Amino acid sequence: MCSVMKRPVQQALAATLRLRAYTESWRYAATEIRRFSPGVNPSLNPLWAPSRSYCSRMSRTGGLLFRQLFETESSTYTYLLADQETKDAVLIDPVLETIERDLKLINELGLNLKVAVNTHCHADHITSTGLMKKRIVGLKSAISKFSGASADIHLLEGDKITFGKHHLTVRETPGHTDGCVSLVLGDQSMVFTGDALLIRGCGRTDFQQGCPKKLYESVHRKIFSLPEHCLVYPAHDYLGQTMSTVGEERKFNPRLTKNLDEFTQIMNNLNLPKPKKIDISVPANLVCGVHQV
Repeated sequence: MCSVMKRPVQQALAATLRLRAYTESWRYAATEIRRFSPGVNPSLNPLWAPSRSYCSRMSRTGGLLFRQLFETESSTYTYLLADQETKDAVLIDPVLETIERDLKLINELGLNLKVAVNTHCHADHITSTGLMKKRIVGLKSAISKFSGASADIHLLEGDKITFGKHHLTVRETPGHTDGCVSLVLGDQSMVFTGDALLIRGCGRTDFQQGCPKKLYESVHRKIFSLPEHCLVYPAHDYLGQTMSTVGEERKFNPRLTKNLDEFTQIMNNLNLPKPKKIDISVPANLVCGVHQV
């Protein structure tokens, strides 16, 4: 009687131990997802973890240091990328109000900031590149040649911004403005889209040389042509989302999944208010952010 009862108990105990080990493995995977992909909410189903983990995608770019920073007033993301060996770094879309935060982080990490690049001439905030150049010896500013803005480096299609063994490749993505660029990491695992492509949205086209047709073609030809697993990091998000993927935006972007005529109609009828800081931001950004600062 005892031996008959003992076998089911042993089987139940073994199953419990297997489940505990699996659960611990899932918890570790979920932690890693949150670590490499802040804002991503892993499914409660442990079976989902191995196929959705972004850890493997990030690890393709060995030796890359990456930070995503946020400015609350304009909901702007600033991105810091660096080579962990050489400490050479690039800063994307820095904001005047957060210059001290950014400089402190760069100093704490012992980085050598080589280039501060703006994805376009912003209308909702002033860039900090002008003041940063006064604080960091040898720092160069960069922006599209077609932006009309002054900078040390005027970017064109196919140009490379190099930092250590890594680089960003320029893809011209006009439509929000004539001078919009997207920056693609060398292994195409990440793309920094500025205002051209937002998470489930896109930049407006009703001022600063905006053109719905140009924007539609830019996104479909220059961004949606990237691998579907490529991580999308926009210049702004107003809902607390930190990133997306090319594959997700191809499927779920409510504007850019439409045909060109439908997209144009949507963009021409947004009726958005003018950015509050446009009258000071654009003139300042045309001279590298040093106007009236």
